[in-house]
Amino acid sequence: MEEIPLADRLRPQTLKEFIGQEHLVGTNRPLAIINRTGRLHSLIFWGPPGCGKTTLARILAKSANLPLVQLSAVSCGKADIKKIVATGRKTVLFLDEIHRFNKAQQDYLLPFVETSRLILIGATTENPSFTVIAPLLSRCQVFVLEPLAKKELLKVLSRTRYVIGKEAKDFVLEFANGDARQLLNLLEATHKLYHRITLSNLKNALQSKWLRYDRGGEEHFDTISAFIKSMRASDIDAALYYLARMVDSGEDPLFIARRMVVFASEDVASPTALVVANAVFQACQQIGLPECQENLAAGTVFLCQAKKDRSAYDAYMKALADVKKYGNLQIPLKIRNPVTKLMENLGYGKGYEKYSKESLLPDKLKGKKYYTKII
Repeated sequence: MEEIPLADRLRPQTLKEFIGQEHLVGTNRPLAIINRTGRLHSLIFWGPPGCGKTTLARILAKSANLPLVQLSAVSCGKADIKKIVATGRKTVLFLDEIHRFNKAQQDYLLPFVETSRLILIGATTENPSFTVIAPLLSRCQVFVLEPLAKKELLKVLSRTRYVIGKEAKDFVLEFANGDARQLLNLLEATHKLYHRITLSNLKNALQSKWLRYDRGGEEHFDTISAFIKSMRASDIDAALYYLARMVDSGEDPLFIARRMVVFASEDVASPTALVVANAVFQACQQIGLPECQENLAAGTVFLCQAKKDRSAYDAYMKALADVKKYGNLQIPLKIRNPVTKLMENLGYGKGYEKYSKESLLPDKLKGKKYYTKII
């Protein structure tokens, strides 16, 4: 019989046992009220790995006295949803990584959520504004979950009953980076291999590939940074290497594609680059892995070869700095919109010329130049 992982053995069964997310589960906070009343409606939990999304879904389904079905959007589809609906029972569907469902799959969910035939609890590490279709998003309440603080991770650690010295404890807390599951997985792996949890044993246990690449941790940020900087330097070989490394380690292709879209606007001179990057993102949404890695590779090569130009991005950041420095400066009257007669009498729109060469910035910034075109 396969042993139940430590993270599952220690999973809280009630909200009282739950650690973290006090802004949601504290006294008279939204999820505490839902848990107390049992009036569960469709929700989306947006937060990093290991912050309690799955656990909260289980606790809330139990408090509502409804059956819970857990699915991962990575491995399920319409047929799985159809089976749940066919039972005829009102059911809580916990859909992990809901951002992996394409538009057609999300559309299929919509009528069941709309009629409350399914109470959907979607979990995502990605911004749902970009990854969940608007009609589905409008029928769900979105809650933002935070990484666990070190004091909260210490509470999780204390429940393991492992004997851990200060050096080892500091190391594992730093490594976990707010992710309780990551913390428990490392502790369990170390204990199984060496029976004692020391700093040296923890570092040795980290040699396994699945522990080395943490989608919410340092390796994640270092690798995407190396990927972007390689494209910026037009180093095709390096960019493809870091792309392959991320894909092989299980990184979400939509995360990579989204960074390519940002890069296309920040670093590339031609607007065609944004069109290509958006096409890569859409292809990743519609096709998914493993095939979409070919789309990512083609887009990477294109962005590497494109002429680089950060003038638009740099100009915007300078303008943004002035917005933050000076606040909402008075907009010149001549470019305000005279919607009413009173506004017209006050001089709104007076003297406006469509193709004026005069600076239209607020008086305090008159004539200031943010954008310099690179020849």
